[in-house]
Amino acid sequence: MAELSELRQEIDRIDSEIFRLFDERARVAEGVAAYKREHGLRVFDPVRERAKVTDAADRAPQDLRTYAQVLMELLMEASRSRQHALLGDANDGRALALLDAARARTPEVFPASAHVVCQGVEGAYSQIAAERFFRRPKISYSPSFDGVFMTVEQGLADYGVLPLENSTAGSVNHVFDLMGEHSFYVVRTTRVKVDHNLLALPGATLEGIRDIYSHEQAINQCAEFLSGLPDVRVHVCENTAVAAKRVAESGRPDAAALSSRPCADLYGLAALRSNVQDRDNNYTRFACISKDLEVYPGADRSSLMIVLNHEPGALYKLLAKFYALDINLLKLESRPIPERDFEFMFYFDIECPAASPEFRSLLSTIGSLCQEFRYLGSYAEVV
Repeated sequence: MAELSELRQEIDRIDSEIFRLFDERARVAEGVAAYKREHGLRVFDPVRERAKVTDAADRAPQDLRTYAQVLMELLMEASRSRQHALLGDANDGRALALLDAARARTPEVFPASAHVVCQGVEGAYSQIAAERFFRRPKISYSPSFDGVFMTVEQGLADYGVLPLENSTAGSVNHVFDLMGEHSFYVVRTTRVKVDHNLLALPGATLEGIRDIYSHEQAINQCAEFLSGLPDVRVHVCENTAVAAKRVAESGRPDAAALSSRPCADLYGLAALRSNVQDRDNNYTRFACISKDLEVYPGADRSSLMIVLNHEPGALYKLLAKFYALDINLLKLESRPIPERDFEFMFYFDIECPAASPEFRSLLSTIGSLCQEFRYLGSYAEVV
């Protein structure tokens, strides 16, 4: 049996030959790109690629067929990306053109003041997020998340603020469902520390509370505390601030709200218990959305909405592209598409500078892997 050092030397020799052939293949691909440019052909040729992947499996030993297919798919992906870099493809480059136009017209500095719409009423966590985004926001309120989207979409406010996810309770599913129904772009995100307090009228006692009101996410985030109050009825309402306002206006000493400390001062309530969330490191991530795409300097995160082809390996091929381009995946969320049985919209947050060549390559080539693709913007996260 050969020594380990000898086997490794043989592998190094084979690898050297592989990379020599890889370079040779890339040079031939340049000729393919030139031919396609001359004859007005698109880079992506699905029939050709399927044939190549099938042929790779047929050429390999039975126990290596899957690996041969993966290898060929990676080679085809590298070749396609190379051709896009040399040639480009008008049909696949719409998102890239949108990015370039937005970067050219977006101011260098994010605005200090703007008209911003939030869901709920005064004291909502969305208001806190809006004041994190803007130093001097003019804030108006909508009773629903759908209303926030519509207000921005119709140009009745410059920006909207919406919750995306919570570190304890997870994604705000209703917001993600509405994303597929509206036209918008993400221009900033931030994380707000969430401390829930049980607020009631002055003089009320914990033992006398019979009804508690709050938003569904806040209720989920305080599940352990609420489980210790078996005789209390819990009611879902639109917003934690709405809950506090409702309790204040009710005049009932047996009603309480799970809400923020600022809402106690705002609505004249007292805190029966403070910080009743299950976890102390409880954060909600908010997005600032706009009608038109704005990409400010320093944007290093992007959001995408994608419907994949309903076929084996579709998600793998997309994830492989992120891996090949060294793009970090921050979030992957799937939501069912209404009236389309067992089909899903995938929401991606990725970490990659909007000005980088890797991100440009992604935008110019991702369309070939998807049934539908929406670029939702590039942005920075405010700390």
